[in-house]
Amino acid sequence: MTTATAPLTVGRLAEAAGVTTDAIRHWEREGLFPAAERSAAGYRRYGPAELDRARFIRACQRAGLRLSDIGDLLAVRDTGTCPCEPAESHLERRIAEVSAEIARLEGLRSQLTSMLGAVEAGTCDAPLPENWCPPRIADGGECK
Repeated sequence: MTTATAPLTVGRLAEAAGVTTDAIRHWEREGLFPAAERSAAGYRRYGPAELDRARFIRACQRAGLRLSDIGDLLAVRDTGTCPCEPAESHLERRIAEVSAEIARLEGLRSQLTSMLGAVEAGTCDAPLPENWCPPRIADGGECK
């Protein structure tokens, strides 16, 4: 066996995929990764297909997909079919989540900008409970 096709240990696989060994083991426990072959000494052994799979999982995670979403896409991908069409609903949902988070953060930025403006103008009240309260997420950022 040449070096290019030599089995990878979990450490080398993780390094090549840009993840941790814990991530590989977690994916295996969650069913996203097939159980690895073992060497006579009990070490996990992986090949090019597993490296490709690890890179696919990592790319999906960078896009913000949940492991359950990734599992759905892998199930399609494992049939030899491109997972692009099934990915559409997962990606649309993720876009909606990101849009909602952006809106929340823009509201927070606006609130912080107003607070900073009051500080810079010297018009803010002392931060006492009766005249100022920190915004609370549970109350939609409003003082109650």
